[in-house]
Amino acid sequence: MANIALLIAGGSGNRMHQDIPKQFLTVNEKPVIIYTLEAFEKHPEIGSIAVVCIDGWEQVLWAYAKQFNITKLKYVFSGGENGQASIRNGVYELEKQFKENDIVLIHDAIRPLVSAEIISDCISKTIQYGNAITVIPCAEAMMQTENGVMADKSYPRDRLKRTQTPQGFYLGQICELHRKALKAGITNSVASCTLMIEMGQQVYFSAGSEKNIKLTTVEDIDIFKALLAAKRSEWLKD
Repeated sequence: MANIALLIAGGSGNRMHQDIPKQFLTVNEKPVIIYTLEAFEKHPEIGSIAVVCIDGWEQVLWAYAKQFNITKLKYVFSGGENGQASIRNGVYELEKQFKENDIVLIHDAIRPLVSAEIISDCISKTIQYGNAITVIPCAEAMMQTENGVMADKSYPRDRLKRTQTPQGFYLGQICELHRKALKAGITNSVASCTLMIEMGQQVYFSAGSEKNIKLTTVEDIDIFKALLAAKRSEWLKD
């Protein structure tokens, strides 16, 4: 059984308001996507890495992979019109190369601080339950609003989880899920876990971390730089 990392790097990053896609922004002389690739490169349970890449940046990605010695990167696929389509493109292409009982970890390329422990737990829980969604507890008070301006109801935070990536699946099952979703007319689900729920499936949890941040805004880059500078935790070391 193989474990494959599928990094989703098909977005343009409009919310970052930069001239280049956020996954290719350089932080401390290294592109964001390389930090992410290195996390999976170093993990002993990951055999191959594939990337769904924004059009026009494929050769840049290969060049960076060579420069930073990312030897497990084997495949670069084209993105789709949205996140669901990009993931679908990726898993369909992997289906041509791997077996249905191989595990694929679908991960945001712009979550560069994913730890070895998170990757390991996602693989373990996928083997145990059939899928695994990386989550963290919801620590804040949750307000329910209808108009975005005010609230007159709250929601129990102990009943909520904040999802992250990676999200693990058996390759055959996630491909079949996407086929059924297309037939059902579901084409723009937010994430693999929401697609599972929309298709009437259960999802199971694996352990995430507050440090496993997604770089969406300029402020997130500031947090990323601070975490890199801190280097207080074992998971940031080689």
